[in-house]
Order: sequence, then structure tokens, then C-alpha cells
Amino acid sequence: MRISFCQALLTGAIILNLLILYYVSRAQQQMMEKRREQSKGLKKASLPVAGLGAMGNLVGGSIVGGAKIGGLEGNMRGPRVTILVLEFEDFENYVGVVARSFLRQRPELPFLAVAESPPYPPLALPEGARLLVLSPSPDQPPQTHRPEFNVQTEFVLLVPDGVELDHGRQIERLIRELEGEGGGPVRLVAAPVLTRSAVQCLHLRVNLREWTATYTSAASGSSGSVCTALQGDAVVLIRTEDLFNLSVPLGRPLMSSLFVQTSLRGWKVKLLEGPSFSASHRPLFSSAHNQWKVDSRLKDATSHLMRSFGMKRVVLPDGRDQWFGCSKETPRCFGTVRDDTPEYLYLERWTPPCCLRALRETTKYVINILESSGVRYWLEGGSLLGAARHQDIIPWDYDVDFGIYLEDIPNCDYLKNLDSGSLVDANGYVWERAVEGDFYRVQYSEANHLHVDLWPFYPRNGVMTRDTWTEHKQDVEFPEHFLQPLVPMQFAGITAYGPNNHRAFLELKFGEGVIENPQYPNPAKKRLDRSRTLGS
Repeated sequence: MRISFCQALLTGAIILNLLILYYVSRAQQQMMEKRREQSKGLKKASLPVAGLGAMGNLVGGSIVGGAKIGGLEGNMRGPRVTILVLEFEDFENYVGVVARSFLRQRPELPFLAVAESPPYPPLALPEGARLLVLSPSPDQPPQTHRPEFNVQTEFVLLVPDGVELDHGRQIERLIRELEGEGGGPVRLVAAPVLTRSAVQCLHLRVNLREWTATYTSAASGSSGSVCTALQGDAVVLIRTEDLFNLSVPLGRPLMSSLFVQTSLRGWKVKLLEGPSFSASHRPLFSSAHNQWKVDSRLKDATSHLMRSFGMKRVVLPDGRDQWFGCSKETPRCFGTVRDDTPEYLYLERWTPPCCLRALRETTKYVINILESSGVRYWLEGGSLLGAARHQDIIPWDYDVDFGIYLEDIPNCDYLKNLDSGSLVDANGYVWERAVEGDFYRVQYSEANHLHVDLWPFYPRNGVMTRDTWTEHKQDVEFPEHFLQPLVPMQFAGITAYGPNNHRAFLELKFGEGVIENPQYPNPAKKRLDRSRTLGS
């Protein structure tokens, strides 16, 4: 068999690519092994600290001829902690003051100011401190903008802008406290900053399945508080290995990003009563305008962070909600549903809370219209199942279903003329005849298509029937006696009406035991893991 020139060329290109991949992988592995060895405090004093570029040996005479004099570590060992300042504003900051304060007391410690892009005006940093820009540059190798390649110490001290170091023993105390925790759940140690508002210890519960983060207050202990999140200014010590094992080690806002990730791993933070760090530059910003700019940036950064983490709802310690999902002015959080299986189920998540909120609002609105118009209705399908099981919408459902009497439609101004098109009412809800079949739909808004479906039935010989049917197994005829009378049921925070024997009605449509045996709408595509707690 003869090999053509093109085949030979293609074979050579494949072999060359494999060789390149092999050597790149080897180089990355060797770099990571080198960083791990250095973070364990191996005797690498003859090597310059990574990330300090051409500085070579550290300033201040702390390392001389490869031997360290004094400091946190014994002889022949490099510095154990890197000082890192992340959150500061280009237009007004005290990063240079912070750097001089720390390096005056501990000149041997690496000091990094970290920014997403080159600050303007440029930072005025003292000798011994350097800037790390996270945004990549096409003419630079990857390690120049990746923080894990620029931190070679065992610990990282995360310092807010404007904080000053009064004496080196403050850092030693934090390291001793963290080392004293061993391999337990406390993986971070924090010290307060002396400001007008004290730092608070909080408990944080992150429920990814429900797209929700919930903060609650935590009680203080006699030897410091152990909790899962902090609110306010604090200096935080964390092991370098732990920090760079997080998906987003240096996200902004730093405290929110850090503690969402650490709480999901079961890690805790210990907030010490002392030593406190001073902050003579408080407030940080000299004008109301600059403070407004900072507040606006913080709001935008928080929104971006929560959306990237899939957090649609944040419950604050005082019980107030912050929403980062859909609204009446935006599209819903998920696209067209295929095979009765919304996309979020494949992500092991349930209906976003903002979508459930919109469905509840639409449900209450529609019920009020139907009742005031004299249209008889009842909970249908999965919505009746949700009322029986949860007294609410099923946590993974994406719409609400009501049955209505066909003969009552002329009683409702919003329904009786829909054959000619859709109607947007004074409150922004969209009433329309559905294109998928012979039923009606009420959408949350023109932008947001979360909806309530209204299914018209009429009685014939004691049986409720329809002229057209869908392929859903629950879309079947049923005896009218289930509706005589209709009975009140708790649903979505209000009282709605449902069949008088909802268990028999549901088992007629779905099968025996449907209330006690929850399942996703299309188990052939995605099955519910019943080993996980469903709640009520």
C-alpha cells in the first residue's frame, strides 16, 4: 500500500502535535510540583521568590546569601506567607500605604497587589511589592497572569485596602491559630479591622439545587467565633493550597466569592477577638461621588458573581431577599422546554426561585380574575399534585395548570375575545390562545414567558371532556362529580379550588401512589434521585 504525500504530511503533523502536548504537560507538571515543594517550606532559599521578577533576593536584608535572618520561619526557609491586596479602586486607594506598612514590619514577605486590568493611574508601589494583573496578554506566557504561579508560600494573607500592620506578631498569631486547627473544618482564620462597623460572624447555607444562599447571624464564643462567612472588614489567612483549590480563588466581591465556595466544601472560618489590624484611612473615599461609584461597582460585581455561581436568591441576615434572576422585564431563566424536561433538571437543579416567585404572582393574579369574573376553575395536573404534596408549586415545575368550565369563558373579558389574538392587560400580563392546542395561556409579561395554562372542559353525560387532547397521560376525561363541589386547597400562598377528592382524581390521571412517589415529568429523559431530601 502506497502512502501519498498528503497522508504522510498529515501523519507528521499529528505526531508533532502529540509531542508538543507531551512536553507542555510535562512542563506544567514540573511547575506544579515545584510550587508544592516550595509551599511546604523546603530549603529553596537560593531561589528567588516567584512573582518578584528581577528583584532576586528579598529586600531589607532578610535573606542574605541564601540564609534567612529572623522572621516567621527558621533558618534556611523562605517566607511562609504572601500578603495579597485584591479589592481596591483605581481612582482612589491606599495600596501603596498598605504595602509600605507591611514591608516596614516584615520586609521579607512577598506583597502582591492584584487587579483585573492595569490600574490607571498606575499604583505607586514601594520596592518589594509588585502588581499582578489577572487579565491575560497575548504576548505573555500564562503564568504571568495566573496567581497560583505567583504565590510560592504556604499561606496567603488577604488584606483589605487601607489596612496597616502595627507589628509582625499579628501575622504570627494568625499562623499559629490556623496551624492549631490541624486538619479540621476550620480552614481560614480572620482578624478584625478597627473600623466604625465591626466585622460579623455569619452562618452561610448554600443550596445549589434551589439556587439560593442564606445568611444568618452566628453567636460569638469566648475564644473567638467559628462560622462559615464574615460580613465587614477583616484580614483573612488561608493556606495557599486551599485558596487555589477553589474554582474562583480571587473573585469579587472577595468575601462573598470566598465564603460561597468554602461553605460548599464544609470549611469554616475562625474570627479571632484579636489581634486587630488598624485602618487609619477610614472611610476609604474622600467624596460622596467616589463612594457612589464604589457602591455601584460593588452592586454590579455582586450581581455578576452571583449569576456566575448560579445564585438567583440571597437571603440576608436580616431576612431581606436579594434577587439575581429573572424579572417581569427580563426573559425567564430557562429556554424552551423539550420532552417535558427543563434544562435545569440536567444540571441537578430545580426551578429557580425567581421563576417560582413569578409563577406564584401570576397564579394569584389569574385566580383573582377568574373568581371575580365568575369562571369556575380547579387545580389540574401537576399543579394539583403540588397542592396535595407541598401546598405549593412542585419545586421543579415550570408552569401552573387550571381546568375551567368552557361555558364560563364568556364571563371573562380577558378570555372571550382571544380568538382574534393576544391581549396585554393593564398590569402587563399577556392573555392569549395557545398555539400548541385548544387552551388559554396567561404569561407573566411580554418579556418573561412564565405562564399559567387554562384548560377548558365541558360536561357530557356526567363526564368532563374536551374536543382536543394533548399527548400528556394526565390529559384524560374524568367524572364531573369530582367538581361537585369544588373544595378550597392551599396553593402558592393563597387558597385556590380543587377537586373534592383530590387523591382519587390524581390517581385516576397519574396512577396509584402518585402523591407519595414523586418523579420528574419525563423519567425516560431524567429521573429524580429520591435519595436526596425532598422537603415539604
